[in-house]
Amino acid sequence: MTPERLRAFCLGFDDATEEFPFGPEPSVFKVGGKLFALSWTDREPLRVNLKCDPEDAVRLREEHPEITPGYHMNKRHWNTVEVAGLPDRMVRELIEDSYDLVVAGLPKAVRLRLDRP
Repeated sequence: MTPERLRAFCLGFDDATEEFPFGPEPSVFKVGGKLFALSWTDREPLRVNLKCDPEDAVRLREEHPEITPGYHMNKRHWNTVEVAGLPDRMVRELIEDSYDLVVAGLPKAVRLRLDRP
């Protein structure tokens, strides 16, 4: 997955936005004003921080050396994913899971507006 494809995938979700609160990098992808992905798209290797269920986070780290505790994030809830080491499909699923976890924590009125199951 390229940085451009990662960006396009993140922005393809309902109400997803890209912001740069820390300067020109990293890209911060949000839904309902809450972070669901953070990526330094100009660095090699390409990495993205994603929210994850705590139990799944531990399992994924054990199974995949490309997945580590979230860099500068709450290590219990966030993973850093080295994109190049994983199949594109898996990276897309991890991004979607992160988005869904964040949406689940939004107020009900916002969730209903997002047209997500």
